[in-house]
Amino acid sequence: MRLIKSVLGLVLAMPLLASAEEIGTVSTVFKFVGPNDRIVVEAFDDPKVEGVTCYLSRAKTGGMKGGLGLAEDRAEASLACRQIGPISFKGDLKDGEEVFKERTSLVFKTMQVVRFLDKKRNTLVYLVYSDRLIEGSPQNAVTAIPILPWPKQ
Repeated sequence: MRLIKSVLGLVLAMPLLASAEEIGTVSTVFKFVGPNDRIVVEAFDDPKVEGVTCYLSRAKTGGMKGGLGLAEDRAEASLACRQIGPISFKGDLKDGEEVFKERTSLVFKTMQVVRFLDKKRNTLVYLVYSDRLIEGSPQNAVTAIPILPWPKQ
C-alpha cells in the first residue's frame, strides 16, 4: 500500500517538474553502430521561480544500447542557472525541492536538480547530482543566483 501511494505521489508530482529543451549537442566518441556518445546542453525554467533559467550539460551514452535507451549515462554534469527577468515565486519554496529530474539508465539511475533558498544571503542555490537506487554518486555541481531587482524596460 505504501508503494502504491509513493508511485501515485510521483506521478502526480511529475507535471510540477521542469522539462528540458535541448540547446545543443557535441559528439565525443564515434560509434560504428547507433548514435555517438555526446554531451548535451539543455535549458529548463524553474517551474516555481519565474525569471530563472538553468542550463545543464551532461553526457549521453550512444552505441546500440544508447540508441535503444538501455545504456547508463555517466553521473558527471555541469549546471549554470541565471536570472533572465524579474524573479517572482509561484507558491512556497521548500529546501531541497526537486526542480528537474531525468532518467539516466533504464530503471535505477536518475539525474536531479534541486533548489535551496539561502534567506540570509537572499540567494537561490541549485544543485545537480545523480542517484541510483542502491548507491548514488558524490559527483555534483552547484550554481547560485542572487535575487536582485530587475531593471524596467
